[in-house]
Amino acid sequence: MWHPMIAAALMLATVVVTGPAQAQVADKKVLTLDGAKKAIAAAVAEAKSKNAPGGVIAVVDDGGNLMALERLDNTFAAGANISIGKARTAAMFKRPTKVFEDIVNKGRTTMVALKDFTPLQGGVPIEFQGAVIGAIGVSGAASAQQDEELAIAGANALKAMPTGAMAGQSAMPVTFIESKKVSEGFAKGAVLVGEDERMMHASRNYMVHASHREAAGVVEIHELDTDIVYVLKGSATLVTGGTAVDTKTIGPNEIRGASIKDGETRRIAPGDVIIIPNGVPHWFKDVPGPLDYYVVKVR
Repeated sequence: MWHPMIAAALMLATVVVTGPAQAQVADKKVLTLDGAKKAIAAAVAEAKSKNAPGGVIAVVDDGGNLMALERLDNTFAAGANISIGKARTAAMFKRPTKVFEDIVNKGRTTMVALKDFTPLQGGVPIEFQGAVIGAIGVSGAASAQQDEELAIAGANALKAMPTGAMAGQSAMPVTFIESKKVSEGFAKGAVLVGEDERMMHASRNYMVHASHREAAGVVEIHELDTDIVYVLKGSATLVTGGTAVDTKTIGPNEIRGASIKDGETRRIAPGDVIIIPNGVPHWFKDVPGPLDYYVVKVR
Protein backbone atom coordinates (compact mmCIF):
# COMPACT_ATOMS: atom_id res chain seq x y z
CA MET A 1 0.00 0.00 0.00
CA TRP A 2 1.33 3.44 -0.86
CA HIS A 3 2.25 5.85 1.88
CA PRO A 4 -0.92 7.85 2.71
CA MET A 5 0.80 11.15 1.96
CA ILE A 6 0.76 10.43 -1.78
CA ALA A 7 -3.01 10.04 -1.93
CA ALA A 8 -4.56 12.80 -4.04
CA ALA A 9 -6.42 15.38 -1.96
CA LEU A 10 -9.64 17.01 -3.14
CA MET A 11 -9.49 20.76 -3.65
CA LEU A 12 -12.99 21.22 -2.30
CA ALA A 13 -15.23 19.40 0.15
CA THR A 14 -18.99 19.16 0.65
CA VAL A 15 -20.47 19.98 4.03
CA VAL A 16 -23.93 18.54 4.63
CA VAL A 17 -26.07 20.12 7.34
CA THR A 18 -28.94 17.87 8.38
CA GLY A 19 -32.13 18.58 10.24
CA PRO A 20 -35.44 16.96 11.08
CA ALA A 21 -37.07 18.16 7.89
CA GLN A 22 -36.01 18.13 4.25
CA ALA A 23 -36.08 21.94 4.17
CA GLN A 24 -33.32 22.00 6.78
CA VAL A 25 -30.88 20.01 4.64
CA ALA A 26 -28.37 21.89 2.50
CA ASP A 27 -25.19 21.14 0.62
CA LYS A 28 -22.38 23.67 0.90
CA LYS A 29 -19.14 23.77 -1.07
CA VAL A 30 -16.21 24.78 1.12
CA LEU A 31 -12.60 25.63 0.38
CA THR A 32 -10.04 23.15 1.71
CA LEU A 33 -6.41 23.76 2.63
CA ASP A 34 -5.27 22.08 -0.60
CA GLY A 35 -7.53 24.42 -2.54
CA ALA A 36 -6.08 27.43 -0.73
CA LYS A 37 -2.54 26.24 -1.52
CA LYS A 38 -3.48 25.78 -5.16
CA ALA A 39 -4.72 29.37 -5.35
CA ILE A 40 -1.52 30.65 -3.72
CA ALA A 41 0.67 28.60 -6.06
CA ALA A 42 -1.11 30.08 -9.10
CA ALA A 43 -0.64 33.61 -7.73
CA VAL A 44 3.05 32.96 -7.04
CA ALA A 45 3.52 31.63 -10.59
CA GLU A 46 1.83 34.75 -11.96
CA ALA A 47 4.11 36.93 -9.81
CA LYS A 48 7.17 35.21 -11.25
CA SER A 49 5.92 35.56 -14.81
CA LYS A 50 5.42 39.31 -14.26
CA ASN A 51 8.70 39.74 -12.37
CA ALA A 52 6.82 41.15 -9.39
CA PRO A 53 9.22 42.71 -6.85
CA GLY A 54 7.49 40.99 -3.94
CA GLY A 55 4.09 40.33 -2.48
CA VAL A 56 2.13 38.56 0.20
CA ILE A 57 -0.71 36.23 -0.84
CA ALA A 58 -3.42 35.35 1.68
CA VAL A 59 -6.39 33.03 1.26
CA VAL A 60 -9.41 32.99 3.57
CA ASP A 61 -12.55 30.86 3.71
CA ASP A 62 -16.05 32.20 3.07
CA GLY A 63 -16.21 33.46 6.66
CA GLY A 64 -13.05 35.52 6.29
CA ASN A 65 -10.89 33.17 8.37
CA LEU A 66 -7.26 32.86 7.28
CA MET A 67 -6.42 29.49 5.71
CA ALA A 68 -3.01 30.00 4.11
CA LEU A 69 -0.46 32.75 3.52
CA GLU A 70 2.78 33.03 1.60
CA ARG A 71 5.19 35.95 1.72
CA LEU A 72 7.60 36.44 -1.18
CA ASP A 73 11.07 37.82 -0.60
CA ASN A 74 11.58 41.59 -0.43
CA THR A 75 8.01 42.30 0.70
CA PHE A 76 7.40 45.05 3.25
CA ALA A 77 6.45 43.90 6.74
CA ALA A 78 2.88 45.23 6.72
CA GLY A 79 2.04 43.31 3.56
CA ALA A 80 0.77 40.28 5.46
CA ASN A 81 -1.88 42.17 7.42
CA ILE A 82 -2.96 44.13 4.36
CA SER A 83 -3.32 41.03 2.16
CA ILE A 84 -5.37 39.29 4.87
CA GLY A 85 -7.58 42.36 5.16
CA LYS A 86 -8.15 42.46 1.41
CA ALA A 87 -9.02 38.77 1.28
CA ARG A 88 -11.35 39.03 4.27
CA THR A 89 -13.17 42.04 2.77
CA ALA A 90 -13.61 40.30 -0.60
CA ALA A 91 -14.98 37.18 1.11
CA MET A 92 -17.35 38.91 3.51
CA PHE A 93 -18.80 41.26 0.89
CA LYS A 94 -18.48 38.77 -2.00
CA ARG A 95 -17.06 41.43 -4.27
CA PRO A 96 -13.56 42.50 -5.40
CA THR A 97 -12.05 45.10 -3.11
CA LYS A 98 -11.42 47.42 -6.05
CA VAL A 99 -15.18 48.04 -6.05
CA PHE A 100 -14.95 49.52 -2.57
CA GLU A 101 -11.78 51.47 -3.27
CA ASP A 102 -13.55 53.13 -6.20
CA ILE A 103 -16.60 53.91 -4.02
CA VAL A 104 -14.42 55.51 -1.34
CA ASN A 105 -12.46 57.49 -3.93
CA LYS A 106 -15.73 58.86 -5.29
CA GLY A 107 -16.52 60.38 -1.92
CA ARG A 108 -18.23 57.82 0.25
CA THR A 109 -15.47 57.97 2.84
CA THR A 110 -17.75 56.88 5.68
CA MET A 111 -17.30 53.30 4.46
CA VAL A 112 -13.81 53.20 5.98
CA ALA A 113 -15.46 53.22 9.42
CA LEU A 114 -16.67 49.65 8.87
CA LYS A 115 -14.99 47.08 11.10
CA ASP A 116 -12.43 44.72 9.51
CA PHE A 117 -12.81 46.53 6.19
CA THR A 118 -9.88 47.00 3.80
CA PRO A 119 -11.06 48.91 0.69
CA LEU A 120 -7.80 48.50 -1.24
CA GLN A 121 -7.47 46.93 -4.67
CA GLY A 122 -6.08 43.39 -4.61
CA GLY A 123 -8.79 41.28 -2.97
CA VAL A 124 -10.82 38.89 -5.15
CA PRO A 125 -13.53 36.37 -4.20
CA ILE A 126 -12.88 32.71 -4.99
CA GLU A 127 -15.93 31.19 -6.66
CA PHE A 128 -16.93 27.65 -7.51
CA GLN A 129 -20.12 26.78 -9.39
CA GLY A 130 -21.47 30.26 -8.81
CA ALA A 131 -20.88 30.31 -5.04
CA VAL A 132 -18.24 32.30 -3.15
CA ILE A 133 -16.21 29.77 -1.15
CA GLY A 134 -13.43 32.11 -0.02
CA ALA A 135 -11.20 34.91 -1.24
CA ILE A 136 -7.60 35.75 -2.03
CA GLY A 137 -5.79 38.98 -1.20
CA VAL A 138 -2.43 40.23 -2.50
CA SER A 139 -0.33 43.14 -1.26
CA GLY A 140 3.19 44.29 -2.04
CA ALA A 141 3.47 43.69 -5.79
CA ALA A 142 4.61 46.41 -8.20
CA SER A 143 1.28 48.26 -8.07
CA ALA A 144 -2.32 48.00 -6.90
CA GLN A 145 -3.21 46.82 -10.39
CA GLN A 146 -0.61 44.06 -10.21
CA ASP A 147 -1.87 43.06 -6.75
CA GLU A 148 -5.26 42.44 -8.33
CA GLU A 149 -3.81 40.61 -11.34
CA LEU A 150 -2.04 38.15 -9.05
CA ALA A 151 -5.18 37.69 -6.98
CA ILE A 152 -7.28 37.04 -10.08
CA ALA A 153 -4.78 34.41 -11.25
CA GLY A 154 -5.09 32.67 -7.88
CA ALA A 155 -8.88 32.82 -7.83
CA ASN A 156 -9.15 31.55 -11.40
CA ALA A 157 -7.07 28.48 -10.54
CA LEU A 158 -10.05 27.14 -8.57
CA LYS A 159 -12.84 28.66 -10.62
CA ALA A 160 -11.68 26.59 -13.59
CA MET A 161 -11.70 23.32 -11.66
CA PRO A 162 -13.82 20.64 -13.37
CA THR A 163 -17.08 19.65 -11.72
CA GLY A 164 -15.92 16.04 -11.67
CA ALA A 165 -13.58 16.84 -8.81
CA MET A 166 -16.59 17.07 -6.53
CA ALA A 167 -17.53 13.50 -7.33
CA GLY A 168 -14.20 12.15 -6.12
CA GLN A 169 -12.38 12.50 -9.43
CA SER A 170 -8.97 14.19 -9.45
CA ALA A 171 -8.85 17.70 -10.85
CA MET A 172 -5.22 17.16 -11.83
CA PRO A 173 -4.25 16.12 -15.36
CA VAL A 174 -2.83 12.63 -15.82
CA THR A 175 0.96 12.64 -16.21
CA PHE A 176 2.36 10.17 -18.75
CA ILE A 177 6.11 9.66 -19.08
CA GLU A 178 7.05 7.43 -21.98
CA SER A 179 9.54 4.61 -21.48
CA LYS A 180 12.24 6.27 -23.58
CA LYS A 181 12.29 9.31 -21.30
CA VAL A 182 12.32 7.10 -18.21
CA SER A 183 15.28 5.12 -19.57
CA GLU A 184 17.12 8.32 -20.41
CA GLY A 185 16.40 9.55 -16.90
CA PHE A 186 17.94 6.49 -15.28
CA ALA A 187 20.98 6.73 -17.56
CA LYS A 188 21.99 10.00 -15.92
CA GLY A 189 19.76 10.28 -12.86
CA ALA A 190 17.03 12.80 -13.62
CA VAL A 191 13.87 14.35 -12.26
CA LEU A 192 10.82 13.03 -14.13
CA VAL A 193 8.22 15.19 -12.40
CA GLY A 194 9.80 18.15 -10.68
CA GLU A 195 9.61 21.35 -8.68
CA ASP A 196 8.07 23.40 -11.50
CA GLU A 197 5.01 21.15 -11.60
CA ARG A 198 4.77 21.11 -7.81
CA MET A 199 4.89 24.92 -7.74
CA MET A 200 2.20 25.27 -10.39
CA HIS A 201 -0.15 22.73 -8.84
CA ALA A 202 -0.51 23.00 -5.09
CA SER A 203 -2.31 19.67 -4.90
CA ARG A 204 0.60 17.98 -6.67
CA ASN A 205 2.65 17.66 -3.51
CA TYR A 206 5.18 15.23 -4.94
CA MET A 207 8.20 14.94 -7.22
CA VAL A 208 9.38 11.82 -9.06
CA HIS A 209 13.07 11.08 -9.59
CA ALA A 210 14.66 8.41 -11.77
CA SER A 211 17.77 8.08 -9.61
CA HIS A 212 21.05 6.45 -10.62
CA ARG A 213 24.14 5.84 -8.49
CA GLU A 214 27.44 4.08 -9.10
CA ALA A 215 29.18 5.08 -5.88
CA ALA A 216 28.42 6.04 -2.30
CA GLY A 217 26.81 9.41 -1.68
CA VAL A 218 26.68 11.95 1.11
CA VAL A 219 24.23 12.03 3.98
CA GLU A 220 20.97 13.73 3.02
CA ILE A 221 18.34 15.33 5.24
CA HIS A 222 15.20 16.75 3.63
CA GLU A 223 13.38 18.93 6.14
CA LEU A 224 10.11 18.99 4.16
CA ASP A 225 10.14 16.01 1.79
CA THR A 226 9.42 12.39 2.67
CA ASP A 227 11.31 10.04 0.31
CA ILE A 228 9.56 6.89 -0.93
CA VAL A 229 12.24 4.74 -2.53
CA TYR A 230 11.63 1.77 -4.85
CA VAL A 231 14.75 -0.16 -5.85
CA LEU A 232 14.71 -1.17 -9.48
CA LYS A 233 18.21 -2.52 -10.18
CA GLY A 234 21.40 -3.13 -8.19
CA SER A 235 22.03 -3.15 -4.47
CA ALA A 236 23.42 -0.85 -1.79
CA THR A 237 23.98 -0.39 1.91
CA LEU A 238 21.57 2.24 3.21
CA VAL A 239 22.00 3.87 6.62
CA THR A 240 19.05 5.76 8.11
CA GLY A 241 18.33 7.61 11.32
CA GLY A 242 20.96 8.34 13.94
CA THR A 243 22.87 11.61 13.94
CA ALA A 244 24.37 13.22 10.86
CA VAL A 245 28.00 14.30 11.24
CA ASP A 246 29.62 17.46 9.79
CA THR A 247 26.37 18.83 8.41
CA LYS A 248 25.89 21.89 6.26
CA THR A 249 22.86 23.51 4.66
CA ILE A 250 23.09 23.54 0.87
CA GLY A 251 19.71 25.11 0.12
CA PRO A 252 16.27 25.83 1.55
CA ASN A 253 15.27 22.89 3.78
CA GLU A 254 18.13 20.74 2.45
CA ILE A 255 21.02 19.56 4.67
CA ARG A 256 24.00 17.37 3.79
CA GLY A 257 26.54 15.55 5.98
CA ALA A 258 29.68 13.46 5.83
CA SER A 259 28.48 10.38 7.74
CA ILE A 260 25.89 9.04 10.21
CA LYS A 261 26.51 8.05 13.80
CA ASP A 262 24.34 5.35 15.44
CA GLY A 263 22.12 4.87 12.40
CA GLU A 264 20.29 1.73 11.24
CA THR A 265 22.08 -0.17 8.47
CA ARG A 266 20.29 -2.37 5.95
CA ARG A 267 21.09 -3.92 2.60
CA ILE A 268 18.60 -2.96 -0.12
CA ALA A 269 17.91 -4.86 -3.34
CA PRO A 270 15.50 -4.82 -6.31
CA GLY A 271 11.86 -4.77 -5.24
CA ASP A 272 12.51 -3.19 -1.84
CA VAL A 273 10.50 -0.13 -0.82
CA ILE A 274 11.88 2.25 1.79
CA ILE A 275 9.91 5.18 3.24
CA ILE A 276 12.17 7.83 4.78
CA PRO A 277 10.18 10.50 6.64
CA ASN A 278 11.18 14.13 6.32
CA GLY A 279 13.92 15.13 8.74
CA VAL A 280 15.47 11.64 8.92
CA PRO A 281 19.17 11.40 7.86
CA HIS A 282 19.84 8.80 5.16
CA TRP A 283 23.03 7.72 3.44
CA PHE A 284 23.84 5.39 0.58
CA LYS A 285 27.05 4.29 2.31
CA ASP A 286 28.12 1.50 -0.02
CA VAL A 287 27.12 1.14 -3.69
CA PRO A 288 29.16 -1.67 -5.28
CA GLY A 289 27.75 -1.19 -8.77
CA PRO A 290 25.08 0.64 -10.78
CA LEU A 291 21.97 1.30 -8.69
CA ASP A 292 18.70 2.45 -10.22
CA TYR A 293 15.77 3.43 -8.04
CA TYR A 294 12.66 5.57 -8.15
CA VAL A 295 12.20 8.26 -5.52
CA VAL A 296 8.79 9.84 -4.94
CA LYS A 297 9.33 12.97 -2.86
CA VAL A 298 6.16 13.86 -0.97
CA ARG A 299 5.66 17.15 0.80
